[in-house]
Amino acid sequence: MRRNASVFPSITPPSSHSRYYSSQASAPLVTINNATFYRQHPTATGANDARTNPPLFPNLTFELPSSSHKQQHWSVIGPSSTGKTTFLEILRGQHLCFPPTSRSYPYLSSPALDRKDQRLRNSFRAIQYVGFGGKHGGGLRGGNTAGAYLSARYESRREPTDFTVLDYLKGIIELNPSPEVHTHLSEDVGLHKVIQDLDLEDLLHMPVGNLSNGQTRRAKIAKALLNKPEVLLLDEPFMGLDPPTTRTISPLLHRLAEAQAPRIVMSLRPQDPLPEWITHIVHLGPELRVAHQGPKHEVLHALGLRPPARDEVKTGDHGAAKPSSLSREGLPLRRESSDLEGEPIVEMSDVRIKYGDKVVLGNWQESIDGEQHQGLNWTVRRGQRWGIFGPNGSGKTTLLSLICSDHPQSYSLPIRLFSLPRLPQAGTPGISIFDLQSRIGHSSPETHSFFPTHLSVRRCIESAWSDTFLSPPALTYERDILVDTLLKWFEPDLNPTYQPAAAAGASSASRGKPQLTHGDHALYLDSAVTTTDWADSIRFTDLPFSAQRVALFLRAVVKKPDLVVLDEAFSGMDAALRDRCLLFLTWGTTKFYSKSLRKGRRSTPTPATIMKVLDTPKDVLDLEGMRVEGLSSEQALIVVSHVPEEVPGLVRDWMCLPEAATGEKVRFGRLKGPLEGMKGEWERIWGGGRARAKRRSK
Repeated sequence: MRRNASVFPSITPPSSHSRYYSSQASAPLVTINNATFYRQHPTATGANDARTNPPLFPNLTFELPSSSHKQQHWSVIGPSSTGKTTFLEILRGQHLCFPPTSRSYPYLSSPALDRKDQRLRNSFRAIQYVGFGGKHGGGLRGGNTAGAYLSARYESRREPTDFTVLDYLKGIIELNPSPEVHTHLSEDVGLHKVIQDLDLEDLLHMPVGNLSNGQTRRAKIAKALLNKPEVLLLDEPFMGLDPPTTRTISPLLHRLAEAQAPRIVMSLRPQDPLPEWITHIVHLGPELRVAHQGPKHEVLHALGLRPPARDEVKTGDHGAAKPSSLSREGLPLRRESSDLEGEPIVEMSDVRIKYGDKVVLGNWQESIDGEQHQGLNWTVRRGQRWGIFGPNGSGKTTLLSLICSDHPQSYSLPIRLFSLPRLPQAGTPGISIFDLQSRIGHSSPETHSFFPTHLSVRRCIESAWSDTFLSPPALTYERDILVDTLLKWFEPDLNPTYQPAAAAGASSASRGKPQLTHGDHALYLDSAVTTTDWADSIRFTDLPFSAQRVALFLRAVVKKPDLVVLDEAFSGMDAALRDRCLLFLTWGTTKFYSKSLRKGRRSTPTPATIMKVLDTPKDVLDLEGMRVEGLSSEQALIVVSHVPEEVPGLVRDWMCLPEAATGEKVRFGRLKGPLEGMKGEWERIWGGGRARAKRRSK
């Protein structure tokens, strides 16, 4: 039986090679020498198809030392869909290596491991990967959600399989576990320290299914640390974390990396700050290639960036520039919009969510018009654009579940949606779950985790008109045309096999057809030039993480719902892709980005990219179905984000929820313009998180 190299990674056997390392300097943990990788064997289909089985990082040379006189702390950076996750997988031993001997793990076969756990000689044990999205899943049960449903996490009934965070950390994730996994917390110093460092004390007895997105990430990092690996690969560890938690985890990772317990290699999103303690960078470029690698200052210089004095430089800036008077969506930065507020869509009065004795939302009292109220009082009207902020575990996801009717307590609380209660009352009918789903568009990490990955890209967007993910959508001719338009507009982002050169060839055969430059790509939008047949054959699971987020974003907005709910919908996207989605949210297809270069200055030799927002040419908009408007005054918007760059410029009203256990009051505010033009406003919004950061630092 032939063994797959991705399942049984090759490890250099003890030899004179390993003895050389042990007698001299310490052997490298990972050595890759002029190797090319593939997901499938290049001759499996009879030929090497560069579109369906492209080479991964051809002629890659990389070395991760086990120890050195001057420590190396690596970070993998790059735009969306450049293969950051794939690069980390290669370090661990996944994917086919050609030639097979070009990837080895000398340290794992050296005598240095004799005093350690012998199981660490297996690269999959010695090199632990922690991912938070896509095929790796964001949950703590191995990503298996078959038969599960979104509202299960909010139910008060405890099932035998509702394991707690402490069970998860100890490895008790099945019924009738081995007695060996039972340990006392007070006796396990390492467990106690990890729990304390990652601020998990208050979550130990909570079912893992009830954790928020940020809490889940902290628990997964803690679990990986308890396995005591030699190397910890963290794939975008700051995604979904609130600013106070991010500021806490970065120094923790630094301490672990300095002690080499374990060594840290992490990938970062373009919007993530580059930690000061990172010493080396791998910068990934297009077509799954390494653009730069080496010491941090050399790579940053090549990218036209300066090394940070503190954790401030973001790897996705790359010298991008735009007119200072306009936001990235082309909105005035200094003028407050006059929202035309209509009828209420969401009405909450004294809403308080608790499980047993624990209050998770609404644990405060406040005076409104001279009367004392306990819990959340909030109204969302047509035309309003809300931003919902707050630390991990403050109840943001719980709040959205009350609106989208995933939460069982939404039936018993004083909540009115579209001026109707959930249950019928005297003289007032209730609103059904199907009515709500038809009037709300929702994209969130929960939706991403539960979405059926076998559906095609087209079917993913069409499911906006379905009662459930898998039920047949209610389609019409107009809706078919609308879906085709979105697939054409976002084809460079949704089609992994998209090649600009092929599109350029198509244009020569159809001279005079409507076209425009969309970012880096030329789009040919006439049906005689392009087709969207690719969207029927490419499955949701075939897309990279960022493209999956784009598909779910389009699913949330395509049907023009009365309420659009975007919960961390843009996380995992690079700056260019995120901004294209924000531009579409604001203007639809009536405006587009045009890209130009400004000559670099002496201090920044790399040319700066200037993105201009232009009106889409009339000959394009005159095509059938091509005119798609942005968010209208009849629609309301609710956005949840931990990153200011992911907050749309349309947002004017904001609410910051306090951490549930503090008893602090909820805070409300209003922006005078797009957030990116309000200096210091982001810090003011998060002012309630200072006490939490101080408490953690003690």
